[in-house]
Amino acid sequence: MKTIYTLALSAFLLAGCAQKASQDAAPAGPMSATTNILGISYPKVNPDLSVTVRVDAPTADSVTLDLMKKYPMTKNADGVWEATTEPQVVGFHYYFIDVDGAYVSDPSSELFFGCGVMASGVEIPEEGADYSQEQAVPRGEMRTQTYYSDITQEWRRCFVYTPPGYDDGDTRYPVLYLQHGGGEDETSWGVQGRTDIIMDNLIAGKQAVPMIVVMDRGYAVDPTAKPTPDRRFANFNTFERVVTQELVPLIDSEYRTLADRDHRAISGLSMGGFQATSIGFGHTDMFAYIAGFSGVSPVREEEWNTAYNGLFADPAAFSQKIKLLYLSLGTEEASRFKMVTEFHDRLTKAGINHVYYESPGTAHEWLTWRRSLHGFAQLLFK
Repeated sequence: MKTIYTLALSAFLLAGCAQKASQDAAPAGPMSATTNILGISYPKVNPDLSVTVRVDAPTADSVTLDLMKKYPMTKNADGVWEATTEPQVVGFHYYFIDVDGAYVSDPSSELFFGCGVMASGVEIPEEGADYSQEQAVPRGEMRTQTYYSDITQEWRRCFVYTPPGYDDGDTRYPVLYLQHGGGEDETSWGVQGRTDIIMDNLIAGKQAVPMIVVMDRGYAVDPTAKPTPDRRFANFNTFERVVTQELVPLIDSEYRTLADRDHRAISGLSMGGFQATSIGFGHTDMFAYIAGFSGVSPVREEEWNTAYNGLFADPAAFSQKIKLLYLSLGTEEASRFKMVTEFHDRLTKAGINHVYYESPGTAHEWLTWRRSLHGFAQLLFK
């Protein structure tokens, strides 16, 4: 079946939009951000959750910090520029430094692929968020898997989380396919999203069954097809073919999976949520669990009984095909991403069982998606 794509791509680009300041966490004093390069003091997170950034640029005429909002920096006698932001919402945020009109990354920060470039990032600690913090529990592994795609005619890379004890026996595991958002890549869920840490903690606490998690690059271009205007954000139909015809068979052949639909899930955030729900709805023979975090492939009212081979026409039949449909977003983005709330309302009106979660106080940001993964993973394969 040809998947129905009805949303403009622009609705899903550039994760990490307008935030709402939060006082959820309060360090006792200024603390070096955990996202700093090892041994570097700044940026620092202050007790009120503001962030102080310093940049050594003695010959620059103007330096500005861009962290959701632009903050002009002040130079001291040693040529070091400094600015302190307003209090920030807890979680992970991208930021940039504007040096005389040139946008650059902060040399003091680790680099993260986001907003379509390698960006600086700062982690604002969330009080009591043990679920996404490293604990003294058995650890799984993040593995790199490369493969050649006959569809895109190029080498591709995905990351594969294997649960603790994977190499110790012959157990077979269910699989979750987990997609990133627009402007990000296959590294994002493992780094910004802390997938391995979240899964390790859930499995150790017996809150989630041990599973394999696959994180692939969400962009795919068919060189034999008509070129798209922007080849970074390619035709999603090509990516759907890569997932269903190449990625899933690859994972089932290279890893000890339970290779059937009842043990296979697909989910994603923002752009990846649109991709995951579109692929999942279109391939219920392959996926029994589907989730969209801050993104979903909606079905218009006039298409309700015909879309995806009539998937939504019969609530009882829907439940037979899809064991779990999970939708989520942050409370601070609900007005912007109405396609999620409207789809939730339409499902409810139609009597179709699904789980709907709103992350309190968060917007289009990684804290929303970490919480969503944490909740979704606990419901899988049970």
